[in-house]
Amino acid sequence: MTARNEKRSELPPGVLELLLLNGLARGSAHGYGLARWVEGRSEGALLVEEGSLYPALHRLQRKGLVCSDWGRTESGRRARFYTLEDAGHQELKARSKRYVRQSNAVQLVLRARLSGGSA
Repeated sequence: MTARNEKRSELPPGVLELLLLNGLARGSAHGYGLARWVEGRSEGALLVEEGSLYPALHRLQRKGLVCSDWGRTESGRRARFYTLEDAGHQELKARSKRYVRQSNAVQLVLRARLSGGSA
C-alpha cells in the first residue's frame, strides 16, 4: 500500500450513493467520470472502485432515482450515461440533510472525547 492509498478510506454504507447522486446533480455522466469526479473532489482521499461503483448506480436506477442511456465519452468510447430523475433530486436533498445531521452528531461526540469530556 502506498502512502497515497493509506490516506484513502472506505465509505460508510449509503455514502457512495449520496456522492453519486450529488455528482449527477451537476448533469449526466458515465460511471468512470463519476468515480474520477469523487476522487478529484475529495483530493484523492476517496477511491471509488468499479466493484462498488456500478452496483451502486444499478441500485439507484432500480429505485427510480437515476435513468441511463448509451452515449459517447469525450474520447469517443461508447458508455452508459446516468441522469438524475426528479425523484433522485428529492432523494439527494433528503439524504444530504440526514448525512449532515448525523455527521455533525458524530463530530460532537468525538470533540467531547478529544476535549476530555466525560465518557
